[in-house]
Amino acid sequence: MDYRAVQEDRQGKVPYEFIRDIFKNKDPLMMSELASAPYDPENGRFTVHMMGRRYQVQYPTGEIYTEDGEPIEVYAVMTLFLRYLANARGIPATGKDITYKEIPGGHVYYSNFNNRTIHRLARIFGNRLEELKKAFEAVGGQPVEMGDVGYRFQFMNNVYLTFILWRGDDELPAAANILFDMNTPYYFDAEDLAVVGDVAIGVLRNHGKIPNWKGLYENKHKKEE
Repeated sequence: MDYRAVQEDRQGKVPYEFIRDIFKNKDPLMMSELASAPYDPENGRFTVHMMGRRYQVQYPTGEIYTEDGEPIEVYAVMTLFLRYLANARGIPATGKDITYKEIPGGHVYYSNFNNRTIHRLARIFGNRLEELKKAFEAVGGQPVEMGDVGYRFQFMNNVYLTFILWRGDDELPAAANILFDMNTPYYFDAEDLAVVGDVAIGVLRNHGKIPNWKGLYENKHKKEE
């Protein structure tokens, strides 16, 4: 048994249960409107899009399923779904991007975000740009003229990210950057966005599917890289 993964999985359960308590006490119709997430009152079910796929979020239990009815059991991912619904403010995407440091609180969490997402993105895909292009095609990403490869994609309903990669060579290592639509702070805070970036990279690596991770921070990295 991987005791570290089990411990981290338990740590992930705490924020999930915290946001679930908030989620279950909110008006589902209001959440539906603010999150642009259709709600079926007869079945108590939201439909939320994430990276090219549809997921069902049960109200008020907070359980999450794929379109085929398979349960999502990764606490970090489940927490993001519920935080999106519970915190949504109904601000549409602007088409204008900002950096992580421009997110309120971004300066405080930047070191964690940079190591966990930007450096990881460069390390995994910096010399696999064709693989990255195929991964983005699988999740409906749209190419942008930035870096050697750049794609803007819908992470979750109204939340859009842009991943930018520069190819490494003999003199310089691969580099990356991640941008966010200006409306992002109306759905996720700076601390959430470190997880958003981590999850997005994992989904790209897993051909559009949410990986079956255990733990908050991985273990999963060793399997991927």
